Amino acid sequence: MAKLHIKKNDTVIVLAGEDKGKTGKVLQILKEKERAIVEGVNMVSKSQKPSAKNPQGGIVKQEAPIHISNLSLIDPKSGKATRVSIKHEGKNVVRIAKKSGEVIK
Repeated sequence: MAKLHIKKNDTVIVLAGEDKGKTGKVLQILKEKERAIVEGVNMVSKSQKPSAKNPQGGIVKQEAPIHISNLSLIDPKSGKATRVSIKHEGKNVVRIAKKSGEVIK
């Protein structure tokens, strides 16, 4: 299993697929499958049975996982896609944007 360059709450841009160019916040990372769920990206329609929470039931739109290789982190300085480098500062590990050299929080 590869190390992932994206974490929860990062802002990412989609590089390939139907939603190419869209940006959003990472809601969840599925590490075993190397996929991420991004807010407003890769929306699918899902039918739901009536329940206590949703007594009407019907068709619900929700985000589906997208492969990590199709996502790129957004540079905090320029707002464009960037690669990530990792730097060890003592015991801390810091992610750095390759484009601007800014530290990614």
